[in-house]
Amino acid sequence: MAQPLRVLRKEWVFAYLLLTPLFVLLSAFAIVPTFYTFWSSLYSKGTARRPAQFIGLDNYDAMLADPTFWLVLKNNLWYAAIVIPVSMALALLMALWANRAMSMRAWVRCAYFTPTMLPMIAAANLWLFFYTPDLGLLDQITALFGVASINWLGQPNTALGAVMVVTIWKEAGFFMIFYLAALQTIPPDLRDAARLEGASRWQYGRRVLWPLLAPTTLFILINALINSVKLVDHLFILTKGGPNNASKLMLYWIWETAFAYMDTPSAAVLTVVLLLGLGLVAAFQFRYAERRVHYQ
Repeated sequence: MAQPLRVLRKEWVFAYLLLTPLFVLLSAFAIVPTFYTFWSSLYSKGTARRPAQFIGLDNYDAMLADPTFWLVLKNNLWYAAIVIPVSMALALLMALWANRAMSMRAWVRCAYFTPTMLPMIAAANLWLFFYTPDLGLLDQITALFGVASINWLGQPNTALGAVMVVTIWKEAGFFMIFYLAALQTIPPDLRDAARLEGASRWQYGRRVLWPLLAPTTLFILINALINSVKLVDHLFILTKGGPNNASKLMLYWIWETAFAYMDTPSAAVLTVVLLLGLGLVAAFQFRYAERRVHYQ
């Protein structure tokens, strides 16, 4: 009995030794900064003459009373609510098309994936040319039909939508790769069996194909939710959050608060709120979504 316990203890020691580098890196770049951010959010903004003081939850009260916070939060919710389903639906359609037996299939897949390979800054500059009033490609096309020039990025009612289009164009090809890989793992015999049973294409997609794609869909959904608060590179090029905060998103506002306004405590408060939101996403994944997805 003593011998198995000794072997088990050695395995535990080896396991902890193997986990030590990961724990050190996770603590240095995730756990410790998270606690430091929360602690910083409890202090006032310090200056050279007036050091920061502990003020508790006053910064959180100020954030809730700030109308800009609710505007940016609404922008981000609309951004996620539109970009995520549209980009995932387009990715699935492109994957279904690229998975078909047709000529030049490799070129089709490459064309769908090309936007993903572009850096976001390069993609934003490309779309900045498309959106330029009078000279941009969109206005050149609409002018053929007698439509007046539109300042897509300079109007509050179109700025956020224009930013969404860039993100969808950029992300759909990336998500397509995962759907395409999942489709190629589904045996063709399932489709043949469904046809023999008299199932239509819609019934096969709803009853067979979609359940088999559920793990991939969940993986893409979680990544898309994270990207909805992370992909803000194009805001620096396209709108810088304007006009009048109409296209400002959470992460961009955190950066602006911390480095443009030099208000570190307020930026820490916003970061804590963002981390709580991502924590709710993780809880949804592990407590609800994982139970409804079959991996075999």
